[in-house]
Amino acid sequence: MRSIGELARASGLTVSALRFYDSAGVLAPALVDPATGYRWYTGDQVAPARLVAGLRRVGMPVAEIAAALRSEPAQVHRLLDAHLRRLEEGLADARRELSRIRTLIDAEEPMVTTSLVLSRVDLAAAVDAVRFAVGADPELPVLGGVLFESDPDGVRLVATDRHRLAVARADARVDGPAVRVLAPVAFVDEVRALLDTGAGGTGEARLTVAGDSIAISVAGRTVDAAALPYDFPDHRRLLRPAGDDGPAHRLTVDADALRAALASADAPVVTRRHDGAPLAVTVLGPDGRGGVRLLGADELTGEEDAFRVGVNGGYLLQALAAAGRGQLLLELDGPIAPLAVRRPDDVDAFSVLMPIRL
Repeated sequence: MRSIGELARASGLTVSALRFYDSAGVLAPALVDPATGYRWYTGDQVAPARLVAGLRRVGMPVAEIAAALRSEPAQVHRLLDAHLRRLEEGLADARRELSRIRTLIDAEEPMVTTSLVLSRVDLAAAVDAVRFAVGADPELPVLGGVLFESDPDGVRLVATDRHRLAVARADARVDGPAVRVLAPVAFVDEVRALLDTGAGGTGEARLTVAGDSIAISVAGRTVDAAALPYDFPDHRRLLRPAGDDGPAHRLTVDADALRAALASADAPVVTRRHDGAPLAVTVLGPDGRGGVRLLGADELTGEEDAFRVGVNGGYLLQALAAAGRGQLLLELDGPIAPLAVRRPDDVDAFSVLMPIRL
């Protein structure tokens, strides 16, 4: 048996990375000490760990790393080819952007400003849909904000704390080049309060990005802030690759009914250990009628339901609350694939919860 530190040195992964891939269900230890929570690995796990390290270095998404570990060589090669195409496309985009930046520098143009005019209601809904997923870890300040990313006719908001990801979009009239700015969470909370104040004005909000500053004006009042000086993770890597056939199960649920079931004192949970401490896991699976059911520990002994998934029940409640009332779609694609929560009438708003190994 090898300790987690020994496997880290043998594989090129850090100890924290090994813990993350364990919690993500990608590379689980062969043995966890029930008293201390310490992880032990076998010699046979060195090669898979080195594969994970290599795929991590080239930026392959977690879900595809997991798929590579359980696939035959031919399928792994297809995954590598698809990822290489994404990298090449990203490099082409970066070259175009750098070319544009060089042109701006050579021309010594003044600071470019982009202005977006959008509905106060739509902006408030977008903030509500992503705010719960903002990170609070002081060691990861890059996750302590909300990404504002414009497109030709709107703005997308994105937040993640590594355990969940939330994305929402609002239509807007856009004047200026595309912008991508990371707004501090304190600014986002101040904006959200401003959007609810007063009934006057046009019912619109104006979002302005100039250099490294962002401002939002509503009914004559303005909130502004300096953007966070970090490169926000590429959230698109966490999403389903283009051309994918879709999830194995797309289940329709009533948001209120599922929230009530999760909040019930009788809601089944499965206890697992995480970093030496007990962790309550909510397990979901198809009910055979197009809906979802909560599974207890006694239902996890067989392999009859390969598409069950375990998640943090509190995180799931927050995702359901952010998605709103009525009918929602849950997308299940196996025990080590993220769980997606979507509104059937809004393809641009969704959240993703990372799975907990069962």
